Amino acid sequence: MSESGLTDTAREPEWDAWYVEHLRIMLTVPGILSAQRFKVETPGRPPSLAIYTVASADVFRDPYYLSVRGMGEWLPLIDRRYYRRNLFEGLDAAPEVTEGQVLVVADRERPDDSPGIKLAWLKAAGLDRSTPYRGIAVVARAAAEAVAGSGAAAIYRPATTRNLQRR
Repeated sequence: MSESGLTDTAREPEWDAWYVEHLRIMLTVPGILSAQRFKVETPGRPPSLAIYTVASADVFRDPYYLSVRGMGEWLPLIDRRYYRRNLFEGLDAAPEVTEGQVLVVADRERPDDSPGIKLAWLKAAGLDRSTPYRGIAVVARAAAEAVAGSGAAAIYRPATTRNLQRR
């Protein structure tokens, strides 16, 4: 999962267009199996979240991956308060979040069910390890309203569809 945001929010439409192409390029990397981007609806959380399914941590050492990864021209505008990359274990594949659904994201020291929604708990396994555990759930937008007010989790809406690597 990659979290980020811009210091110049007026440029978000350009960044959104760049991100669509970035996800397409990431799916050309052997071992990156799916990619989907989200935008936050919860204040104070990273504005952008991208979720990838990767075959293994070896992907991050692949020379081709290293040549195409990163924020490119956007790097100087990335808000460092929100920039984190985490590799998690616990699911075989990142879930697909479709129109009318949202992704609930809760970071914790240990798994719990405090948001009131059944979360799939992922354990930090590499990269920044900014949280020991991340709980995620795909729910209907209406079901997320109670969680949004509690502050126990962040709510993200899909900014792109989930794309799969072409085989």
